[in-house]
Amino acid sequence: MVVPSSAKSRRKRHRNRNTDILAVITVTAIAVGAAWLVASSFISQSSSTSEVKIQLDDFASPSMEAGGVPDDASEEGIEGQDMAELDGVMHLSAKTMLATKRPYLMYGTAWKKDDTADLVFQAVHAGFRFIDTACQPKHYNEAGVGYGWKTAAETMGLSREDFFLQTKFTAVGGQDPNNLPYMADASLEDQVRQSVHTSLRNLQTDYIDSLVLHSPMETMDLTLRVWTVFEEFVQEGKVNQLGISNCYKPTDLKQLHQGAKIKPTILQNRFYKDSNFDIELRGICKSLGIQYQSFWTLSGNRKALASSDWIAMAQEKELTPQTLMYAFIMTLGYTPLSGTKDASHMEDDVDIMVRFQHGEKILNEEEVNRLSSLLGIR
Repeated sequence: MVVPSSAKSRRKRHRNRNTDILAVITVTAIAVGAAWLVASSFISQSSSTSEVKIQLDDFASPSMEAGGVPDDASEEGIEGQDMAELDGVMHLSAKTMLATKRPYLMYGTAWKKDDTADLVFQAVHAGFRFIDTACQPKHYNEAGVGYGWKTAAETMGLSREDFFLQTKFTAVGGQDPNNLPYMADASLEDQVRQSVHTSLRNLQTDYIDSLVLHSPMETMDLTLRVWTVFEEFVQEGKVNQLGISNCYKPTDLKQLHQGAKIKPTILQNRFYKDSNFDIELRGICKSLGIQYQSFWTLSGNRKALASSDWIAMAQEKELTPQTLMYAFIMTLGYTPLSGTKDASHMEDDVDIMVRFQHGEKILNEEEVNRLSSLLGIR
C-alpha cells in the first residue's frame, strides 16, 4: 500500500508522543524511587524523637497529579486533541454510528483461518465495530471471529450493542463436505436452523444483527424456503435483519423482495468491472431501500488504483489509493468491506470511516465522476 508522507508523519508523531509520555513516567518513577531511598536512609539515621513524613505526591509534577499527562500533552494543546481523538476511536459504537445514518466500513474475515481471532481482535482495537463472517468453515473461521470480538470487547470495556455482527448461511454446494456446520442429511430448513444455531454459538452471542444468504439457491422456490426459516429467527428476536450476497441477476433480487414477508435490507456483492459494477442492481437497491455492501473492492480494481491519476488524487487528499477507494464507495452511500491483515492499514481504514462519521465531505461530485471514469463505470 502506498502511504503519503503526511500519513506516515502523523503515525510517526503519534509514536514519538507515546515515547515522550512513557519517558516522563519512567523518569518520574525513578525520581520517586530515589527520593524514597534517600528518605529511608535519613529516617534510619535520625534520632528517635525526630518524626519525618514523606509522601510520594511531594515528588510528582502538577501535571502528573492532574491525571498522569505531562504538561506538553495537556488537553488544551494539539497533543491533547490527538489523545482525545484516540479516546474517541476506543469508544466507537456500531449503535451510535448507525444512528448517524452516515457511511461506515465493515471488517471482512474470509480466508484468515487460524489468524482470524487475532486479526479481529486487532481490528476492533483499531476501531472496527461492524464485522462480517459466514458459517462456512471452508473459507471462514466463525468461532475465531467470536473469540476475537468478545476478547477485544472485554479488554476495552465495550458491550454487545457496540458491535454489528453479520454472518451467512451457506448451502451444501458452497461447503467442504468433510466439514459441514450442519447435518448433511437434514432437510434444507433444518440445515438453515442448525447453521444459525451454530453461528450463535460460534459468535458467542444471543442474537445476530444481520443474517445473509450467501448466494441465491438453484431455484427461487429453494431460495424462498431458506428465507422462510430466516424470517422465523427474526420473529424470535434472534436475528435483526436479512440480506443476500452474490446475487447478480436483477430478477432474482426483485423476486426475492416480492416473495419475502420480511424484506431483504442488505445486498453484498463484488464491486468490479465484470459485473458492470452492479449499476442496475444498485439502482434497484436504492428504490427498495436495500443497503449495498461491496466486497473485493480493492482486489477487483487493482489496475485503476495503480493508475497515476488515482494516485495523484489520493496524494492530494492525503489518503492512500486504497482509502481513496473506500472514500469513493462511502460517498456513493455504500458499505465497503475491508479485509486487511495489516494493523497500520486498519488504522488508515478506520480514520477515513471516522471522518465520514463526523460529516466530512471528502469528495465532491466532479471528483466522484473522475474516479468513476478511472474505474470504467459508465
